[in-house]
Amino acid sequence: MKKSFIGEALRPDAATFDPARMAAGGPGLPREFTWRGERMRVIKVRKEWRETGPCRHGSGERYVSKHWFELETDAGQVMTVYFERRARGRALSVRWWLFSVEENASPDV
Repeated sequence: MKKSFIGEALRPDAATFDPARMAAGGPGLPREFTWRGERMRVIKVRKEWRETGPCRHGSGERYVSKHWFELETDAGQVMTVYFERRARGRALSVRWWLFSVEENASPDV
């Protein structure tokens, strides 16, 4: 299947955030998002990983900057999304982003 780069903001449904992930210090991955006016439900998390970056104050420590997720949706898509720990630029309130979509993927691709 064809994977397409998207690079657009997602609107999470706050009522579907995962409190267990939040209690563990991570972002509460929502079970539903809205993108381009369409509601999408997450049915499976295929994998997750973190992106780190250096401390901004020169301490030499590394901090998590993004939490990445590869998800399957109820529409048969495989979406790669990320949560940005520190919003930046003009979109200060946007934290969830859709990086790419693979359309009509079979569940075990």
